[in-house]
Amino acid sequence: MRIDHLAIWTHDLEKMRAFYEKYFNVTAGEKYINPKKNFESYFLNFENDCRLEIMKMPNIPANENDVYKQFTGLIHFAISTGSKEQVDTLTEQLRADGYEIVGEPRTTGDGYYESVVLDPEGNRIEITE
Repeated sequence: MRIDHLAIWTHDLEKMRAFYEKYFNVTAGEKYINPKKNFESYFLNFENDCRLEIMKMPNIPANENDVYKQFTGLIHFAISTGSKEQVDTLTEQLRADGYEIVGEPRTTGDGYYESVVLDPEGNRIEITE
């Protein structure tokens, strides 16, 4: 078994698509539109067959979690860059472009080298080697 995809509700579908395409080299599939439900989505495809679905629909309430605290439930997902140097480079590029780094690059107690950034809508992304 494997994880096929994760999904994120978003308020700005095109901004989120552009963010993941620019920084994480995803390829967006065709935009899906269901006019009856007023639902729109993209599947964002990573190189290794894992996908992220970004979805938009009116009346989905804002997430009540505080992005600076930890809560029960899904709190982040990790994207591997392939090297420590890539973690550092991507982290600095995101910082320079105005994205908030909430975890500076470091080696964790369990041996991962990672940083943590918030995407345009406050979702935590671990950038790993």
